Amino acid sequence: MAKFGKTAVLGKMHATGMVPVFYHKDAEVAKQVVKACYEGGVRAFEFTNRGDFAHEVFAEVVKFAAVECPEMAMGAGSIVDPATAALYIQLGACFIVGPLFNPEVAKVCNRRLVPYTPGCGSVSEVGFAQEAGCDLVKVFPGDVLGPKFVKGLMAPMPWTNIMVTGGVEPTEENLTTWFKAGAFCVGMGSKLFPKDRVAAQDWAYVTEKCKEAFEYIERLRN
Repeated sequence: MAKFGKTAVLGKMHATGMVPVFYHKDAEVAKQVVKACYEGGVRAFEFTNRGDFAHEVFAEVVKFAAVECPEMAMGAGSIVDPATAALYIQLGACFIVGPLFNPEVAKVCNRRLVPYTPGCGSVSEVGFAQEAGCDLVKVFPGDVLGPKFVKGLMAPMPWTNIMVTGGVEPTEENLTTWFKAGAFCVGMGSKLFPKDRVAAQDWAYVTEKCKEAFEYIERLRN
């Protein structure tokens, strides 16, 4: 069962403005990354359903976070079908994210009052997702669609909450383009977790990068 309700989860995402997106087959590495992000101010973390037995790793990380990172809302990403969504929700996912929009996933999430953030690449997809009860939609891939897409969409649909994922970087210049365009929050993956830093277990680097990103986002919003 989700530790945090829909309103609380969306509140955490908006308050910080950034959701890390990460996967690692080693649960111990994943735990340390989550902890490093938490110490950097992260309060919503997306674990990607990518490798074999990813759900087993997620189960361990959720239990770890419940103790070591009590205010962290753990979610699952790259979810494309309702069965997988149900599995992760049962394991404690507080939100579900997908690279595409599947209305059947929306039904599973809505039944349990778990936020579903589907990937959308057109204005029509965003509209269909909102009809299905999605309070937050993901513009993906962000680096392909670009800030102009976000700004253009927000003009006729200003009520839309957008999380941009794909090509987002923890730099002031990059974050400025997305938040000035109207992003609700951003999802950030490889740029926040360089492979060499993870391999070296340089968790302090991850913590500092999170803090830097949050400082930029706070300034942009004020």
